[in-house]
Parts: sequence; structure tokens; C-alpha cells
Amino acid sequence: MHTKTFVAVAVGLGLVTLSACGSSNGSADGSGGDSRTVTLVSHDSWAVSENVIKEFEKESGYTVKVLKDGDAGQAVNKAVLTKDHPQGDVFFGVDNTLLSRALGNGLFQPYEAEGLDKVGAAYQLDRGRHRVTPVDYGDICVNYDKAYFSRHRLAPPQTFDDLTKPAYKNLLVTENAATSSPGLGFLLGSAAKYGDGDAAGGGWQGYWKKLEANGVKVVDGWEQAYNEEFSGSAGGRKAKGDRPLVVSYASSPPAEVVFADPRPKTAPTGVAAGTCFRQIEFAGLLRNARNTEGGKALIDFLISRRFQEDMPLNMFVYPVTEGAAVPAEFTQYGPAARSPQTMAPGEIADHRDEWVKAWTSLVLK
Repeated sequence: MHTKTFVAVAVGLGLVTLSACGSSNGSADGSGGDSRTVTLVSHDSWAVSENVIKEFEKESGYTVKVLKDGDAGQAVNKAVLTKDHPQGDVFFGVDNTLLSRALGNGLFQPYEAEGLDKVGAAYQLDRGRHRVTPVDYGDICVNYDKAYFSRHRLAPPQTFDDLTKPAYKNLLVTENAATSSPGLGFLLGSAAKYGDGDAAGGGWQGYWKKLEANGVKVVDGWEQAYNEEFSGSAGGRKAKGDRPLVVSYASSPPAEVVFADPRPKTAPTGVAAGTCFRQIEFAGLLRNARNTEGGKALIDFLISRRFQEDMPLNMFVYPVTEGAAVPAEFTQYGPAARSPQTMAPGEIADHRDEWVKAWTSLVLK
């Protein structure tokens, strides 16, 4: 979800984060016209260990080409606009906050993946139609800078309500809900917590009015929020970020540990456990894919135990396949939220656009 923070390190670890310059076996427009090339379209945070993707290529006979296109929202929008002449065969990275947009625009063709019976039922949000296959999940949560709160002898916030208290005035930075997946997830988390309403009558709008009065800062995307504004991240410390609270992921603390040199004994950041919203990511076979058989094989691979166990320390998300091992760094530094906020896909579909419009008028006016 946010691997690009650590691109320099990722290259050193041998992760595959290919862009449009991928394999030369595909057609010039990246559509995967060669029947032995399968093209994956994704967001910028796609990453996999090189030996794992090579193993798939050897076993399947397909060469994988990857096209990365911005954050999740941008990538989904472009995929919808190009659905009649798609860039590739498989799209990975549409999550439950944007799923209805992709399905409503007929982006995918049905495919029941091999191994789907080993994927947890809670993640199969399109069960019965199989237009998308769940691949991973994570939790969007407020992260805090431990050093800041220790230095100021202040207990870090733990709940949505805490964030509106005077003690945390001018400390939180979040992402634009209209342009950022974690920003949208945080908005939906507040809507799940407080319900609908308006700025005067309570609900999530009343909550955001309180956040605004308490000095919340909004920036375009996760990269800026986490790497420039947040004082607790390696990037933020370098950029002299001055906000000790940021909307990020429950898996951000282990990322800070894994990519630190030398590794600290404890994570420099923590998670406000009562602010989390569950995010599930999916892959789908694009409706007008040129290489449907290659696309099916690739989707099967994405839920295989081999990929699922490689995924956490590359993309810092949790596996959905039963029995897939979770790295010790996750259980020690970034356990999944026990009681995250959730919202049914239908409710998101019914309200997302109007809520984002109302949020924009309220917060960015």
C-alpha cells in the first residue's frame, strides 16, 4: 500500500517494482498482445520479490509485465476510462472504498480463481459473481510519533474522539479524501463510527467540523502526509515534519523497523487502535483483456501461498489466504486492528460520492 516510501531500499532488497519499461515481450502499447506476456496494471505500491515472480514465470510459461499508474484512486479512474482498450490483462489494487466504481463501470469479467476456497469468506465481497478476487487487507489508522509524545509527557490519542481534544490541537495531518485512498478510508471510518448527518446535526460532518476546529491539516496524498509532514517517519524526520499524528496504516510501524539501518529494538511509531478502518484490496481480469488465460494464471498466483507469504514485507499488507504465514515483524510491531471500523460495499456505493463532495465543501472550503 505504501511501498514507494522505501523505493531505494526496495531496489537493494531485489524487489520487483517494474513500471512501463517492463518486459520487452509485450506489445508497444503495453496491452500484453504477445500471448506469452501477461500485463498487470496496478498502483505505485505494487512490489514482489524477484525470485517469486521468476518462479511464477518459469512454472506458467508467461512473462509478467507491470504497469504502475499513481495511487489507487488514480489507477482505478484510468482503468475505467480505458476499459474498452485496456492497458493490460489484470488490474490489481482496487479496494473496498472504490470497488463499486469499478464494478459499476463493468471493468472486470468474471473469473473464479483456483484456490479461492482457501481465501477467508469475510474478504470475498463479490462472492457469487467473482468479478474480483481478494488479495490482501490492511487497516487505515492514525499513527503517532512516540518520541514527540514522550518528550511532551502527553499520552497519544487512541480513538476518533481523542483527536478532537484540545491536547492534540494542530497535531494531525491527513490526506485528501477526494484524491487519496487512505484519506477516503479515514473519512469512511468516521462515517462508520458517527453515522450520517450534517455539520450542524452531528454525524461524521459534525465530527469533521470539530477536527477542523482542532487544526487538522489536509494534504493531497499519503506520500506527502507521511514522508514530509509526519515527524515520526524516517522521511518526515529528514524533511523536518512537524505533525506527530498522521493517517497511515497499522503496518507502517513495522515498515519503519524493517527499513531502518540499523534496526531499532522498538518501532519509533505507534498506532491509535481506535481509529482504524479495514481496507481490502482486489485483483480482477479486465473485461477486454487480450491475454485472458495468462490473466487467470496470474490471479491464481496472487492468492497462492507463495505470493501471499512474500507479500507482507514487500507491500506491508496482510495475506487473505488461510495458512499463509505472517512475518514476525508484523505480529511484533504492526498487528492488525482487533475491532476496525467497517462498512458494507453497498453503503459505500450509495454514499461515497456525496460524502466526498460534502467533505470537500466542509474541510477544503
